Amino acid sequence: MAAWSPAAAAPLLRGSRGLPFHYVHRMFASQTEGELKVTQILKEKFPRATAIKVTDISGGCGAMYEIKIESEEFKEKRTVQQHQMVNQFLRLPKVKMGHS
Repeated sequence: MAAWSPAAAAPLLRGSRGLPFHYVHRMFASQTEGELKVTQILKEKFPRATAIKVTDISGGCGAMYEIKIESEEFKEKRTVQQHQMVNQFLRLPKVKMGHS
């Protein structure tokens, strides 16, 4: 099964050794509101996914997430294409700035 995972995300961890306290604490806590929202969006956009995991790796403030998705939709797609697929669904709407 193909999986998507951000290239710049935190490395896969096999234990809590050497992790910042907030990350270790988050490993055992329930999902934050932001994690739930991102998970919901991804479940809607990737309905055939067999696994979706969203983790706030910014200490709970929602500035950065680690996202792992397992889906046949990523099969035979390059990593950059997988990233583009996920990013297109998570983009914030652009706000026009200007003078009135």
